[in-house]
Amino acid sequence: MQKEEQDSIYRVVQDYIPNTVRATKNKAKSWVYGYDEKYDFIVISKDGTVGDIVDIQGLKIGLPLAPRLCPQRHKKPEEQYWERMPIPKELSRIQSIFQWNEKPSQFKDRWVDYIEEEFDYRERGYWFMNNGNPTYITGSHYMYLQWASIDVGYPDYREANRIYWIFWEACRADERSFGMVYLKIRRSGFSFMSSSECINIGTLARDARIGILSKTGGDAKKMFTDKVVPINVRLPFFFRPVMDGMDKPKTELAFRVPASKITKKNMYETDDSDIEGLDTSIDWKNTDDNSYDGEKLLFLAHDESAKWLKPNNIKDNWRVTKTCLRLGMKIIGKCMMGSTSNALSKGGQNYKDIYEDSNVSQRNKNGQTKSGLYGLFIPMEWN
Repeated sequence: MQKEEQDSIYRVVQDYIPNTVRATKNKAKSWVYGYDEKYDFIVISKDGTVGDIVDIQGLKIGLPLAPRLCPQRHKKPEEQYWERMPIPKELSRIQSIFQWNEKPSQFKDRWVDYIEEEFDYRERGYWFMNNGNPTYITGSHYMYLQWASIDVGYPDYREANRIYWIFWEACRADERSFGMVYLKIRRSGFSFMSSSECINIGTLARDARIGILSKTGGDAKKMFTDKVVPINVRLPFFFRPVMDGMDKPKTELAFRVPASKITKKNMYETDDSDIEGLDTSIDWKNTDDNSYDGEKLLFLAHDESAKWLKPNNIKDNWRVTKTCLRLGMKIIGKCMMGSTSNALSKGGQNYKDIYEDSNVSQRNKNGQTKSGLYGLFIPMEWN
């Protein structure tokens, strides 16, 4: 790949913000997660700092400031790369928050720091040394790499996926965005990444609904049963809420009682009756222009969106499901839409129209793109 092509996808923008401004706000940790209107970029940092500002296909995104010391698996740069750390055996035997509550205080003292740290990585992201370079991955990317068990085991680290997840976090942070539309290559992992995000969002949210759509109802069901449900089943106990119904349902994951965030303050609490339910569900719908019409969604995974065949039309469906992600003028949910491109006569043209309407450099008076989504394309060379 030519350097110009690489730079057009992902590049660090130098001197985008005056160094004195950045240094002052970093010292005060006063950068706020979300869209910064004054400097026209999106802060995805959750610790109040901004380090590199990167441009991903026209979207300016502020990463957190790199720590002085990053975790590294080896002192030699060539031996530094992502390495998943398995859950400690003593914790792997615990299946629920209720079993944790029964453990003696000495056991809890030994493991509470580890559990708190995992929640922090899930929320703020993770830094590690990669071939001599401090490298940041978002919390969603960390959950995917560390805890989303897929068909081949746990996912490999790919630089293309790091770009994808940074872009997605910017869509989540930006109150003007309904999410992303991803034009992808085959076997890039989108179905598993969107399934992982279903679980990541669904196991934290209260009183929410997560939806899944695909090119057919059968495909949506298969994504739910073969990807979403297994990822949930294999989560460690401290991330997995108690479910209502079967462990491996066919139509809906219903989270009624959460696995509470374990901290030093609450780790000795044993009264299970005080645990409040999440009342959050994840389900799928048959493919139809009006799927999820009238529903309120916190997250919508839209898989194989360029392959909707007549009489169904992805553009008509997006007009409907877009309304499921807002309350009045406020955007309350996000869509992760992705697909390889089908023939233009077989659904590809409608998806192409949505993608072209998602250009971040073309916005209306509300600051939104024509589709409301942000478009991302990562060519095969990156994978």
